[in-house]
Amino acid sequence: MSSTYSNITVLIVEDEQKIAQILVDFLSLDGFKTRVLHDGADAVDVIKSGEVDFAILDLMLPHKDGLTICKEVRQFSTIPILMLTARVEEIDRLIGLEFGADDYVCKPFSAREVVARVKTIIRRIETEPQNKESVMTYKHVQLNINRFKCYSANVEIDLTPVEFRLLHSLLKRPGVVHSRDNLMQLCYSDDRIVSARTIDSHIKNIRAKLAVDEINGELIHAIYGVGYKME
Repeated sequence: MSSTYSNITVLIVEDEQKIAQILVDFLSLDGFKTRVLHDGADAVDVIKSGEVDFAILDLMLPHKDGLTICKEVRQFSTIPILMLTARVEEIDRLIGLEFGADDYVCKPFSAREVVARVKTIIRRIETEPQNKESVMTYKHVQLNINRFKCYSANVEIDLTPVEFRLLHSLLKRPGVVHSRDNLMQLCYSDDRIVSARTIDSHIKNIRAKLAVDEINGELIHAIYGVGYKME
């Protein structure tokens, strides 16, 4: 049983340390890896990093509450999210998926129930039709991964394969700074020698192709001496 979930890391954002530890213990019994935060301040950044595969968010958290985290995450990720709540008045909003949560559990709860809900969500995702198109949207840019198409303000944009992979890499983790070396590794699958100037040239081309008007502004930002980020 443990090997089934050994490749899944669950982020637990829960300010009550005893509850967090109980969830860690029960998830670990089924092989899940876990990471714990006791407040909401860094939760979005951790999810953006791509280091976790599932998030359990308490509704009431110091610094940033669970609903705010969920809403922000849904702007860039479809990571499964299970909410923990003791506030009955919030349940209708959670059920209606107003904030994009996949499910919720009311406090007080059984740790076994939480683990069961996590497994159910994972199974549901795994059994969804595989031919469903994978589409990424960020501001006025949309990438259809399966069809290898890019749209800017609903206008189809012609990207080269390298430009497409480069934009895809940036879109997957908006706000995260990518070094030029990292982008070279992500965008070139072979062992060819590529200079940093080549990446700069690709970025320049992508910017020109995605440009709509001054109101939308620049999406890809250069970080001096480091690399680029999408924001």
